[in-house]
Amino acid sequence: MSTLLEIEAATEALPPEQKEELLLFLAKRLRAVAADKPHSRRQMTHVEVLAAIESSPIRFMSNWDALKEEVR
Repeated sequence: MSTLLEIEAATEALPPEQKEELLLFLAKRLRAVAADKPHSRRQMTHVEVLAAIESSPIRFMSNWDALKEEVR
């Protein structure tokens, strides 16, 4: 797969559990990339991130607690 369109199509075919795993993988990669760059915008505090997760309409079934632990 070499285009975003192909990746999006493949993602749609994944079961919900694997979509959650993919989301966590991408979040981890983005944090690693962001750590190497200067911060150009205000960073959310851990409390703000946890509050945003809690108020989100999206509920991550199997990895909800793992996601919150990664933020802490």
